[in-house]
Amino acid sequence: MQKISLILLLIIFGMETFSQYGSTDRKPAVAGRFYATDKETLEKDISRLFSECKKSTVKSHVRALISPHAGYVFSGKIAAAAFSTIDASKEYKNVFLIGSSHIMAFEGASVYSEGDFITPLGKIKVNSDISNRLKNENKLFQHPSGAHIKEHSLEVQIPFIQYHLAGNPSIVPIIIGTTNSGNIKKIAEILRPWFTSDNLFIVSSDFSHYPSYKTALEVDNITADAIVSGKPSKFLNAIRNNSLRNDPGLATSMCGWTSGLLLMYLAENDDRLEFKHIDYCNSGDSRYGDKDGVVGYHAIVLAEKRNNSPQSAVSMNSINFTEKEKDELLSLARNNIRSILYNNKGIDPDPKKMPAIFKEPLGAFVTLKINGKLRGCIGRFVSSDPLYEAILESSRSSAFEDPRFFPLTKEEFENADLEITVLGPLKKINSINEIVLGKHGIYIKKGSRSGTMLPQVATENGWTLEEFLGYTSRDKAGLGWHGWKDAELSVYEGIILEEKR
Repeated sequence: MQKISLILLLIIFGMETFSQYGSTDRKPAVAGRFYATDKETLEKDISRLFSECKKSTVKSHVRALISPHAGYVFSGKIAAAAFSTIDASKEYKNVFLIGSSHIMAFEGASVYSEGDFITPLGKIKVNSDISNRLKNENKLFQHPSGAHIKEHSLEVQIPFIQYHLAGNPSIVPIIIGTTNSGNIKKIAEILRPWFTSDNLFIVSSDFSHYPSYKTALEVDNITADAIVSGKPSKFLNAIRNNSLRNDPGLATSMCGWTSGLLLMYLAENDDRLEFKHIDYCNSGDSRYGDKDGVVGYHAIVLAEKRNNSPQSAVSMNSINFTEKEKDELLSLARNNIRSILYNNKGIDPDPKKMPAIFKEPLGAFVTLKINGKLRGCIGRFVSSDPLYEAILESSRSSAFEDPRFFPLTKEEFENADLEITVLGPLKKINSINEIVLGKHGIYIKKGSRSGTMLPQVATENGWTLEEFLGYTSRDKAGLGWHGWKDAELSVYEGIILEEKR
């Protein structure tokens, strides 16, 4: 009896030793449910998703993606939109693939190092050197690799990596098991040495789970806006506030929020990087879904700013839009909002039919007012993208993502007045005496905090220069009334386009 027991113990010990130190490739767990099981069909499916997805306007180097992980019939187009932002010829050394556990909870992260990952498209190599180093040097990564075996969030990203990325990069698969934001910040610091331009980070996450279609649109826009802000505190507040909504079906506003938070900690206070929203839909938009209890999907990119991109050759003094061009720009903004409201997607105009000035890299703000009261105002000062793209993005954000307001409704849209402010370049100033009220907008920046007010705001409110500075400093930059005195000040000029209604 003792001999039998000893043999059993040796067998168990051998199995455990093999599972820890042997090579055990991770085989597909959701092929046939989330995506096709055979190579030819899967390649055709992914090819179709890339051909049908929204084409990206990101022209700078992509450092990270947030991509959904539902079945491809529901979220595949959004995942393809995220991946399409990457130049297919760009080679990354490693892809850090990060998701939040749907299977088990543990106070840290689990990294897979026992073998490679297999999909119907073949085998993708795991960088076992990095994975083992993470395990061996950090207690937060010393959690069971079993968290990966049935977890779908990382698996569904891999066929997109295999199909789209050049150079056959190796992956570092990481599952987050903790909801402790302090531990997540520590995990971010552990990963920071690899958060470089030659590695790609992919966060796998869906957004709202099971609210009504209407609630999903509102909640998902709020969550995405918080991510694009780049501020972890704003993101955590959005998650918290969304959980208080009166929709009994809403289980979470982002199932992988811990992984999203990890990425935001990595990017925090890095002025060289910016988040960009690419596309959105939810399961209610699929012919296989319904609108009673939906799941939301966003494509969001973290990219390097195009600091060395060519500036517009057009000076503000030389810009003189014709009446027809003014109407065309205003129609772009209004038609884009209308299309989102009624078709759940923005317009896709043909730049070949546009005047040259629409293609200059100029910033723009879009302002919405109802009965003279502000209803939304978002934009960007400096744009590496053409003016028409800045207006499309700003019109969407102003109508549906201004955190001060709920998303615009169809009824409000019919009563809203629209205004576009086309902006010139930022110019740093050394004295407030350089500011001309009514001509200059001001931009105040100190550390990670910043804020602006457009040129027309001061004159519309009858403010003095000190009031213009004080309100911008306090209400926009969050620096207090006198915070501008030791902050960096810049000015810019704008051309205002107003609808004739």
